[in-house]
Parts: sequence; C-alpha cells; structure tokens
Amino acid sequence: QLQASGGGLVQHGGSVTLSCAASGFTFDSYRIGWFRQAPGKEREGVSCISSSGGSITFVDSVKGRFTISSDNAKNTVYLQMNSLKPEDTAVYYCAAKPTYRYCSGYSSGYAYWGQGTLVTVSS
Repeated sequence: QLQASGGGLVQHGGSVTLSCAASGFTFDSYRIGWFRQAPGKEREGVSCISSSGGSITFVDSVKGRFTISSDNAKNTVYLQMNSLKPEDTAVYYCAAKPTYRYCSGYSSGYAYWGQGTLVTVSS
C-alpha cells in the first residue's frame, strides 16, 4: 500500500528524489514519514508531512538539504535530497500514520510501511 522508489547510486554532492506512492487507504487521513536505516545502525526518522502540507524534519544533518513534499492529487509524497553525503547512504522507507497521531521520528504509530529503496552515495 506504500511503494517507495527512486533510490540508486549517486555521487557525493549529487541529488535524488524519492517517491512514496500510497494506495488502498484514504491518503488525506494519514501523515507520511520518511525513515532511513544505514548499515549497522538503527532506523531513524528523517521527515514527516501532513496532508495539509505541514512538515517537520527530525535529523539535524539533513536540514537545508532534504525537502519533503506531497502531491495529494497523486497520493504521493516525495523526498528531495540534495548535496548528498556518503553518510546519507541507507535504505529509505516511507510510512503512514493516522492524522490523529502527530508526526514523529519514532517507528511506533505508523500503520503502513513501504518496502524501502536503497540510496548509495559514493565518496
């Protein structure tokens, strides 16, 4: 019900846009978050957006470089990632939580998860 795509190999300083396409539930009733899990590390919340467009970024190191956005007409959320660094290498997941729950960088409360898309940033 969540399909993440757009990952791949990108050079240090490059850009990539991830997409998260939702289906099977009422998109406007959910907030969508992006998470990432680097090799050997725990999953961390990156950013989250509500259907109204309000968003929050949880990771200080990506502020000013990553932008989350939503196209409600397409039931799709994007994560624009610029000035990529090797430490951004991770599997990126999108997840959905009901709007009665606030956006958070913790995995709990998210009802649906995408399968993940790998972003590898070469040094």
